[in-house]
Amino acid sequence: MKLIDGKQIAEVIKEEIKAEVAKYIDDYDVAPHLAAILVGDDAASDTYVSHKEKDCKSVGITSSIYRFSNDISEEELLRTIDFINDDEEVHGLIVQLPLPKHINVDRVISHIDPKKDVDGFHPLNIGKMMLGHPAFLPATPAGIIELLKRYNIETSGKHCVILGRSNIVGTPLSVMLSRKSKHANATVTLCHSKTTDIKEITLQADILIAAIGMPEFVTAEMVKPDAVVIDVGIHRIPAPNLLSGFRLIGDVNFDEVSEIASYITPVPGGVGPMTRVALLQNTLTAFKQMVRPS
Repeated sequence: MKLIDGKQIAEVIKEEIKAEVAKYIDDYDVAPHLAAILVGDDAASDTYVSHKEKDCKSVGITSSIYRFSNDISEEELLRTIDFINDDEEVHGLIVQLPLPKHINVDRVISHIDPKKDVDGFHPLNIGKMMLGHPAFLPATPAGIIELLKRYNIETSGKHCVILGRSNIVGTPLSVMLSRKSKHANATVTLCHSKTTDIKEITLQADILIAAIGMPEFVTAEMVKPDAVVIDVGIHRIPAPNLLSGFRLIGDVNFDEVSEIASYITPVPGGVGPMTRVALLQNTLTAFKQMVRPS
């Protein structure tokens, strides 16, 4: 078994981004700028946005965070998005999910300027991605494909089984991996809550990607020997013996599956860092598309 070290790969990519950002600052005296909108006091969202802020700083990208209370109106939130859309000094915009129940998430995402939609969630970017046109790709699927690429894991002609059909991970990843391109060309099966005989399907997978949102759902008896296993899940479970009081696990039973997989991602330190670095890559791309020599 070989561990797929997302943290190490993300650091390599961040150095690549840092060098490119520095060159643009030297040439044009302007840096990429990512703005994030955070609504409410969800601890996980707050931590994630803080990580994004640190990531930006580490590569020379300017970051701004717009924080709002949980009771912000949808119209006020949309006015803030309009303000950022119109700000020529901001090149990327993300709205951290989840949002309060009284806010229409689809309306909010659709309100973001597609040219600044570095999360890759806007319908226009999703549509372009579906057609194979250049677009901002959702960060987690993009990060997963980058991991497969950097570890020279062959996808062409392979059977890839994805557990989970979310609009953020499973569905776009199924499209991206089936595309006619160098790091795709896979035959993809997308499983979900209504899929029957999941074990029989996962046992056929050369590449198994778990994004089902269920702690340690994937066990050794569900995995073909020497399969590549990518774990997208992350869950906190009690661990009284640890200072934090909890530990993190994924959708895969790592101890079992690592005994038979050829490659496997850990949790934490696998897909998570690659999701964040993909956001930086998208922000740099948005910047390059918008910046013009003075």
